[in-house]
Amino acid sequence: MRLQLILLMAVVLSALAVVTSQHQARKAFIALQQAQQQQRRLDVEWGQLQLEQSTWARHERVEKIATEQLQMQLPDVAHMHVIAKQVRVTPP
Repeated sequence: MRLQLILLMAVVLSALAVVTSQHQARKAFIALQQAQQQQRRLDVEWGQLQLEQSTWARHERVEKIATEQLQMQLPDVAHMHVIAKQVRVTPP
């Protein structure tokens, strides 16, 4: 009789352990799905931000703002100086 009670307790504890394990696995899977969904949303947002940045930084837009809003203008060619970059080669 005592052995049967011990075996019954072992079966009940084992069943509870299986149920707990399954529950934790389901919770982990749900968390994984939520994280993947958030990753997809962030990827879309990142793409939109890159597109927006490239739009704001376009040369034509920057030049238009510089000339219209800041009243900047190119200097005369007579006032321009081109400086050549010198490359130094150091002996080994």
